[in-house]
Formats: sequence, C-alpha cells, structure tokens
Amino acid sequence: MIRNVVVGRVRDGVDPSEIEPGLQALRDLRVDGVDLDLKAGLDVGLREGNAHYVITVDLVDEDAYRTYDADAEHNRIRRELFAPLSASIERIQFRLPG
Repeated sequence: MIRNVVVGRVRDGVDPSEIEPGLQALRDLRVDGVDLDLKAGLDVGLREGNAHYVITVDLVDEDAYRTYDADAEHNRIRRELFAPLSASIERIQFRLPG
C-alpha cells in the first residue's frame, strides 16, 4: 500500500477557505481502474505555523499511484484549483507497513 501525502500553503492574501473547491474536487475524483482512499481538509489551527491544507491518498501500489498522478482530471484540478492559490506544495509517497 502506498500513501501519498500533500501539504500546502496558500499565497499571501488568499484565505485558506478558498482552496476548499479544489479539495472537494479531489474528494469527488474517480480514476478509472484505480481504487483510492482520499482524505482532504483544511488545517483547524491547533498549532501556530501549520500548513493550510492536507491531502492523503492511499493506493494499492506504485502503478496505481502513477495512474492517479497522470490522470487528466487530477492534473486539471492541480493546475486550475491549486496552483493559482498555493505558495507551496510539498509531497511524499511512502509504503505503509503490512
């Protein structure tokens, strides 16, 4: 199992809530042939200096990740709903134990 974690910060002058349409678009995303467990949300502000939003996606293996990563609708969401509002986006993929 592969977990993809994305952590982002919005640009100065952008209210973090403005990223919610992009988060919802990802929650609604379906990729043909890929079973994904995607969770996404805004930071609840429990600690100073946190990132503004997070996305986690669990996928069965590396091939499923690559298919998800290359999906046209996924890339449109990134390009149109995240890139214009985000100052930084960090990603990591790691293998879950078991």
